[in-house]
Amino acid sequence: MNSRAASGRGPQRPRFRLHPAQAVAIGFAGAILVGTALLMLPISRVGPGGASFIEAIFTATSAVCVTGLTVVDTALYWTPFGQVVILLLIQVGGFGVMTFASVIGLAVVRRLSLRARVTAASEVRSVGLEDVKGLVVGVVTISLIVEGVVAVLLSLRFLFGYGEPLGQAIWFGVFHAVSSFNNAGFALFSDNLMSYAVDPFICLPIAAAVILGGLGFPVIVQLRKHLRSPLLWTMNTRIVLAGTVTLLVAGTVYITAVEWSNSATLGPLDWPAKLLVGFFQSVQTRTAGFNSIDIGAMDSASLLGMDVLMFIGGGPAGTAGGIKITTFAVLFFILVAEVRGDSVVNVFGKRLSRAVHRQAITLVLLAVFVVTAATAALMLLTDIGLDALLFEAVSAFGTVGLSTGITASLPAAGQVILIVLMFIGRLGPITFASALALRERPATYELPKERPIIG
Repeated sequence: MNSRAASGRGPQRPRFRLHPAQAVAIGFAGAILVGTALLMLPISRVGPGGASFIEAIFTATSAVCVTGLTVVDTALYWTPFGQVVILLLIQVGGFGVMTFASVIGLAVVRRLSLRARVTAASEVRSVGLEDVKGLVVGVVTISLIVEGVVAVLLSLRFLFGYGEPLGQAIWFGVFHAVSSFNNAGFALFSDNLMSYAVDPFICLPIAAAVILGGLGFPVIVQLRKHLRSPLLWTMNTRIVLAGTVTLLVAGTVYITAVEWSNSATLGPLDWPAKLLVGFFQSVQTRTAGFNSIDIGAMDSASLLGMDVLMFIGGGPAGTAGGIKITTFAVLFFILVAEVRGDSVVNVFGKRLSRAVHRQAITLVLLAVFVVTAATAALMLLTDIGLDALLFEAVSAFGTVGLSTGITASLPAAGQVILIVLMFIGRLGPITFASALALRERPATYELPKERPIIG
């Protein structure tokens, strides 16, 4: 007789388990809700009463999704308590909610369960479960080291260069170090960083932190281990490094050239300052949201070029957003191979898996659809021009945070659209779509092949 039947308990129903993508989505949503509740407390806001729900949830989403778009002045609207909440949300969002939970698990029980490793691997885009623990530890170590160094440099500059009190200088240094490495773009000044546009001792450390955060943790971990052995670098590392350098240089040249004579941006500056500002703004399109010039005063051609850079974004499995450099590079190499008539796609001496082709195309098509739909919806809700609305939508989806200054003036429905864009952009369209799927659908049969005419 069956032992289960003998015990009288009967067959047990299978336990419900979340798909890793669903766990990641729920984790981020939970962090946003907690942040919203904290920011709605009267202690978080300057003046009587607490923040409204839309102000709190927009700010919390922007912080957790490391974007930087704001509907209120961070420096004047939030109290020191509210600013600390924003800082903590940025740090948790930059780590990744599941990665942060894994860190807590490692600290408490000294190990990760299989389920925790699977979920963390889904969030950090790890290629195997065996390296998840090392990657999680590496994420924390690298984050704290970079943020610590940048915080010291900025604190010293604020202290000795601008005469800020010691406590204030340290707070400014720590906040902007965390915000920059996590590609968040939140600043504690009403004009963001426009007052420091020509100060290399402020702009360059922040730019360096943004670049490092935008490389992605797997790349940084590998560079730390094999910096002097390029032959050991993976295809991912090579693509990210080559793409980052190329896009930074191209963005600097393009923005500087277009804005060179613009009297509202680079026009009044001397040429070294123009190069500094052009480089700094090119770096920010790597999905950070700091601005050292008035974005709303930039030429439409500059905004369009920045749309492209923001849409591409930074490296995967890091704090950057966008479709990622690797996705863009895969599409570029597919294009080159197709034009040349090659039967396979080769990248840096390695053959690219056909599964990657499908993933890249799927991701880009989903991203284009999401941004286009959101821009169209914003156009229906407002009378603002296409340039500014497209820029806002791409900035939100790419978790960049740059804005032409229209965020606060959007109606509540428009701000909700930006909230959804930031959430989808931080998770990634494929992860978001996977989280919405009710169940996996394994194929049990194949249909006959047929080939349509292309082009």
